Amino acid sequence: MTSTSSTPETPARTSLADHLRHWAAVTPEATASMFVDYTRNQRGTAESLTWAALHRRVGAAAAWLREHTGTGDRVAILAPQGLDYVVGFLAAQRAGAIAVPLFPPDLPGHADRLAVTLADCRPAAILTGPGAAAKVGEFVSRVHTGAPPVVAEVAGLAVRRVVDRLIPPVRGEQIAYLQYTSGSTRAPAGVMISHANVLANARQTLAGYGVRPGDGTTTVSWLPLFHDMGLVLGVAAPLVAGCRSVLMDPVAFLERPARWLKLLSGNPNAVSAAPNFAYGYAAARVSERERDWLHLDAVKALINGAEPVWPATIEKFQRAFGECGLRPETHRPSYGLAEATVLVTVSPMGSAPRTTTFDRDALAAGRAIPPATPDAPVSTLVSCGVPVGQTVRVVDPRRGTPAPDGQVGEIWVTGPNVACGYWDNEPATTRSFRARLTGKETVGARENWLRTGDLGVLCDGELYVTGRHKDLVIVGGRNHYPQDIELTVEQAHTAVRAHHVVAFAVPAAEQDGLVVLAERARDLGPDGVNRDELAATVRAAISARHTVALHDFALLEPGQVPRTSSGKVARAAARSAYLSGAFDAVGARGGAAR
Repeated sequence: MTSTSSTPETPARTSLADHLRHWAAVTPEATASMFVDYTRNQRGTAESLTWAALHRRVGAAAAWLREHTGTGDRVAILAPQGLDYVVGFLAAQRAGAIAVPLFPPDLPGHADRLAVTLADCRPAAILTGPGAAAKVGEFVSRVHTGAPPVVAEVAGLAVRRVVDRLIPPVRGEQIAYLQYTSGSTRAPAGVMISHANVLANARQTLAGYGVRPGDGTTTVSWLPLFHDMGLVLGVAAPLVAGCRSVLMDPVAFLERPARWLKLLSGNPNAVSAAPNFAYGYAAARVSERERDWLHLDAVKALINGAEPVWPATIEKFQRAFGECGLRPETHRPSYGLAEATVLVTVSPMGSAPRTTTFDRDALAAGRAIPPATPDAPVSTLVSCGVPVGQTVRVVDPRRGTPAPDGQVGEIWVTGPNVACGYWDNEPATTRSFRARLTGKETVGARENWLRTGDLGVLCDGELYVTGRHKDLVIVGGRNHYPQDIELTVEQAHTAVRAHHVVAFAVPAAEQDGLVVLAERARDLGPDGVNRDELAATVRAAISARHTVALHDFALLEPGQVPRTSSGKVARAAARSAYLSGAFDAVGARGGAAR
């Protein structure tokens, strides 16, 4: 990695802005960031900025922000995916403010979340995209209390000569940005990421995926820039390594996933990332004709974030694109969360993903052991590998003691990438970020640990993520992982849309009951499903594979299962909506008990 030690010739780089300044001086005409826009041309129109041009634009926007905000003020980025977003995010940090990467008010289904987030962070300024200032200002005026923030379009900020000495340097411990969680199990919370945190995790990311400055790596990403992985992969890691970043809009990927794969083909040594569902989606949606144009043999790494990572999805993606040169070892299952900036563990470099089959009932009871008999129910998990530059423990959450290998517990993390806490929420910060290990002679007992809320198990030194503690479905005193039930429902009937099923428990007459909501497959019309037959099939499959009775089942229309801004199923939101009666009138039930 590039040294950041302080010398008279090379000052210490303690922020992303410092790294931008460095690369603008060292490789000014090299491409820093490129955005491929598919709204004007179906084949994509590329626009790019060199390191020198990016440095100038960031400096101009930072100079404007210095005139309108103070050190530590929040600057919200409400711009669409693109180069303006990158400029605005970096400019806020360079100006000494705290960037808040968000999204425009017109992002479908997320206006309420945006309103809650703005009320929480109370920005002094908002940066947005071309022609959007009036619309953004109108939205903010409706939801914001107190003095209204100034709103500016990034592209319209005056390009001026920027004198670096007029903008004070930042310290590593200062907050660089607030990463708002996606809200899969709770209301959005602003994770305080310091400059030191993001630089540490960027270096960990580069090391974990084998990227070194000058090795020709390009990061390729369609992940939203307001998402933790999208931000580190698309902005932070390339800035630290001095490598090129190629961006596209998430909608462009969803419209035609082949666009993502073509960018991977056209950028050798590419590193990219996507949630698990996206790999299955691409395998199903990319046509044979489109595959003929793909050359994936030079892809360096494809990161698969835990939600969890399904072995069947990896196999499906490899079968679909192995003929295009994709190597099995390119798949890199990983685990992370916003509270650790993003990355925590990475599968070993140079080997195909490791899968292990466990006895499902024993795993639900907290023990990771092989199946007792050939016909025993099983759970096959994908290893998320080992930590890079940080320490991970699996801990008994009630006692705070490290669990032995093979025992399920809560995943705890400590390291330089662990965030400072939650914005304006000291009780939550204390609960999550200041945990202490207990037990005699426990290594790390004096350190503060991050309680992730995720469950996992260590086997042969590698981490397997089993689920979220808050998502556990407990019926009749037995634990069930919701993702196992959701997969059973997906596989039970072709009328169920893959990756659009949510399972949770609700209070019932004598004990909690299992509820499943599933979306109808898009290729079937509303009248193309025998709902009674479907409900009976789902109920039988759940009973046979999980020995639990289904309390209620509803077949929803496409798009009705709540999802987070990063595309994951939002189980807590689905449960709340169900209990409030949001699905009572959908007319989608058939044959399930209530």
